[in-house]
Amino acid sequence: MRKKSYSNVRWHIYKSQEVSNSSKSYIIVRTLLFGGEAVDPSWVKQILEKGSPERLLHVYGPTENTTFSSWYLVENISEGATNLPIGCPLSNTQFFVLDRHLQPVPIGVPGELYVGGDGLARGYLNRPELTAEKFIDNPFDSGSKTSKFYKTGDLVRYLPNGNIEFLGRIDTQVKIRGFRIELGEIQAILLTHPPVEHGIVIPREDTPNNKRLFAYVVSKNPDLTPVHLRQFLLDKLPEYMIPSGFVILEKLPITSNGKVDRKALPAPDIELTRTEEFVAPKNKIEQTLAEIWQDVYSFI
Repeated sequence: MRKKSYSNVRWHIYKSQEVSNSSKSYIIVRTLLFGGEAVDPSWVKQILEKGSPERLLHVYGPTENTTFSSWYLVENISEGATNLPIGCPLSNTQFFVLDRHLQPVPIGVPGELYVGGDGLARGYLNRPELTAEKFIDNPFDSGSKTSKFYKTGDLVRYLPNGNIEFLGRIDTQVKIRGFRIELGEIQAILLTHPPVEHGIVIPREDTPNNKRLFAYVVSKNPDLTPVHLRQFLLDKLPEYMIPSGFVILEKLPITSNGKVDRKALPAPDIELTRTEEFVAPKNKIEQTLAEIWQDVYSFI
């Protein structure tokens, strides 16, 4: 049978049509490129086990850099993997992983991805302000004419083997108690904890004017507790970035598009998510103070 070649395929479409199919029809595919959204590694693992194409490529890239900017050849899925690397830049494409001061970050440290090269667009049509915001001068260009690179808004990090791992979006930034917090950064650190298989960090405002962070994690480890998760993050993040509560689930609710259904996440049970032992007021003054704070936080 003649081998077919597929180009770009949205993963949730391919998954629904091929992975869930018990046949091995994808063996006839020569090259399959998938990307465009985060992918569940377990689905990719099914492809590899049932009979993968000759080349299974995970591709990444914003439209502003001519759709594809990097590629990663998928040959195996490590045990407990929560995502797939986006790989290395294509030819004539440059990647920069930088902090908020446009300085390179070390291997393993999250930073924002900036892309440049021959595929970079000139900007947005008739939108000069947005173009100036997203297409900025490349400070690392030593040529006579300064080139541009694109501010993707994607949070990534370099892996020790040189590949790049996508962690989330920078624009999931929220403001809690006066601090600007990158949710993707907290989530990325949380996913490095071995017992955590999947996880997401979101802000909730279950009572008016009381916005707080909560982490939802999936783990099969029965010994994992909110106290353990809190301490793990405290060793790596400042206090103001630590979620107020942790909810441990069997699985995260998923939409038909394969993304986490945030609206379906359960409201946290304060007692179950408590990370510190409750100490009752010891005298009248402490009791009065406790009642004042109950009124402030609307915990009645």
